[in-house]
Amino acid sequence: MQIQGLNHITFSVSELERSLAFYERALKAKLLFREGATAYLDLGGIWIALNEQRNILRYEIYHSYTHTAFTISPTDGEDWKAHLTKQGISLLQDRERSLEEGQSLYFTDPDGHLLELHTGSLAQRLSAYNAKATIENSTA
Repeated sequence: MQIQGLNHITFSVSELERSLAFYERALKAKLLFREGATAYLDLGGIWIALNEQRNILRYEIYHSYTHTAFTISPTDGEDWKAHLTKQGISLLQDRERSLEEGQSLYFTDPDGHLLELHTGSLAQRLSAYNAKATIENSTA
């Protein structure tokens, strides 16, 4: 018995229309279904659910590194950066990392959910960490 994969990601949003416009415009998601306070989107084969909940306190979300990261091609990083900027989306400062770990673009949706477009894979990240540990151990 094991988990077979990621099923879907649900974001509670304060205004469904505003969030739909953001995900369609900023991330080029495709609307699959909408009824009442719920909308389903396809984002690169990932099922994204938006569920409108107007009265949730949201201030704590701005102080967390909890986020959702989507994979992009390393060759598309600058194009995505230009696209997001053109859409009026403010990019946040990336955390320090080596180039081997991949590069990221961080930004928030209208409700403050932290999103990331990332060029690296888990295998690349682990390889970078293992190489760093090997160097540190050989100099110790």
